[in-house]
Amino acid sequence: MKKAEKAELVADLADRFSRASMAVVSEYRGMTAAESTELRKRLRAARGELRVAKNTLVRRAIKQTRFSGLDPQLGGPVGLILSFEDPVAVAKTVTGFKDAGDKFKVRGGVLEGKPLTREEIQELANMPPKEVIMAQLLGLLQAPASALARLINEPGSALARVIDAIGKKAAGTAAS
Repeated sequence: MKKAEKAELVADLADRFSRASMAVVSEYRGMTAAESTELRKRLRAARGELRVAKNTLVRRAIKQTRFSGLDPQLGGPVGLILSFEDPVAVAKTVTGFKDAGDKFKVRGGVLEGKPLTREEIQELANMPPKEVIMAQLLGLLQAPASALARLINEPGSALARVIDAIGKKAAGTAAS
């Protein structure tokens, strides 16, 4: 690879890292082309991507960035998995990729500048989806208003039930 090509690749990687919210380093020894294609397809669906590059070029691209914590995890044939939107979806995809078996392993990663271990990536994958968390938050925000509405309506409802009971009792005594 020529020096200009290397510089272009480093610039491309640096651009991708600047847009990414999470990066994961993985080992992919022995994966077939079909397995690799399937993983890339799943990652694209989760708005992520798998990149393979020389470790020295990756080190240059992450130097003095929030992803510099990846440096100790680089070595040997590694794949970089970048997440551009929802890190939880990418973490679920990566940890859920059982098709490759022992050929594909997660080493670690970085999320918003914080280094992550393999176990922390697994915990991230176990989180509920973004939509579920937003729905739970909305429910928490609406709960006080709902309780207030029920509280305000209760005296009127109680009065209506009393009047209904009196009406039924009067109808029952009139029929006898």
